[in-house]
Amino acid sequence: MSRPRIAILARFAENTSATRYAAIVTARRLAEGVWAAGGEPLSMLAVSGSDWADRLRGIDGVLMPGGADINPKTYGQEISSEHVYDVDDLADEADISLVKYALDNGIPVLAICRGLQITNAALGGTLVQHMDAPHQHHVAPVTIEKYVDELGLNSATVEASCYHHQMIDQVAPGLEVIGRSAEGYVEAVKIDAPAWAFGVQWHPEDNYDTNAPQLELFKRFVSEAATYAAKN
Repeated sequence: MSRPRIAILARFAENTSATRYAAIVTARRLAEGVWAAGGEPLSMLAVSGSDWADRLRGIDGVLMPGGADINPKTYGQEISSEHVYDVDDLADEADISLVKYALDNGIPVLAICRGLQITNAALGGTLVQHMDAPHQHHVAPVTIEKYVDELGLNSATVEASCYHHQMIDQVAPGLEVIGRSAEGYVEAVKIDAPAWAFGVQWHPEDNYDTNAPQLELFKRFVSEAATYAAKN
């Protein structure tokens, strides 16, 4: 069988050594994690006014990746911290329109780090613009309290590799918190949608090849994408 096709909205970079100038990028580890789980990772350009019904033809799952900070205007605030960085309104617009379309139309969704935050903002939640103790280069166990089987996990505890200085504050309607850090920060949610849809604040791609639950998560997502492909 062919690999399920997983759309990953690419991030903007001012420059890379390979391109010399501005670039669109997908984290290599993220793409490799999807591939290791049996999926075909496909980077997509963020553009204004996307017709996702057309652009997602032949796509079986949507992965909302990590990235830079979201403009607080998306959740009804102004920038209040000097630590907010690399805000890009086009990226925010594309993220919000994509995740809303995917959720509304029953496409499996996995949201990671910024992807979880943008989903929360898109559905009416808010963020802490800068944490008192950011989780950057932070690895710690997180226990998943519900939906362990639905996530494809053989263990409820995962070694969560985090890199974020923002986090969910007010949880959006339609998001159910299913895992928190030791400090009480939201680390995992189930998203109310017709299809399989979950979000994690950590980066499962960081240690998918050394911590089995991370790859199990990717595999379950890809399996759900395969089921979607078979139905469509």
